Amino acid sequence: MGKNVLKLVSTYNDDEHKMIKFITADDILPLRNEVLREGKLTPDECRFPTDTIPGSFHLGYYKDDELACVVSFHPQTYSDFAGTGYQLRGMATTEKFRGLGIGNQLVNFAIVYLRGQKANYVWCNARKVAVKFYKNVGFEIVSTEFEVPGIGPHYVMYVKIQ
Repeated sequence: MGKNVLKLVSTYNDDEHKMIKFITADDILPLRNEVLREGKLTPDECRFPTDTIPGSFHLGYYKDDELACVVSFHPQTYSDFAGTGYQLRGMATTEKFRGLGIGNQLVNFAIVYLRGQKANYVWCNARKVAVKFYKNVGFEIVSTEFEVPGIGPHYVMYVKIQ
């Protein structure tokens, strides 16, 4: 899986090189720490127990060889939703690359990939501040607001992919 690469056509500067790659959990830990934990943890403290379970995968968006955005997907059902589910976790975009549509491209790439893997839906625990982003990618809120201690308010969001 690590050799799969999709080169993207630039939507905002045709001279820059961009690509999405399947990467390892170790590759994403520094960015998870920087963006999601404000650099307060060690990389190992940013690991999820599900990072290495069979079927999990991690994506990175590179811009001019710099890792700009990461996201992880783990096979995990949610509630009583039918079919094969994947949980989106640890989505993080560096400050300098926010607002450029990179996260949207990563999630859409993953949805197309998961559709090919016969997954039925993707869900996530979305930070309240990220709800608009996930709605723009097609997710809907399926829970009441809840608090993640030390992180803040969240909603469970879901998108059906087939």
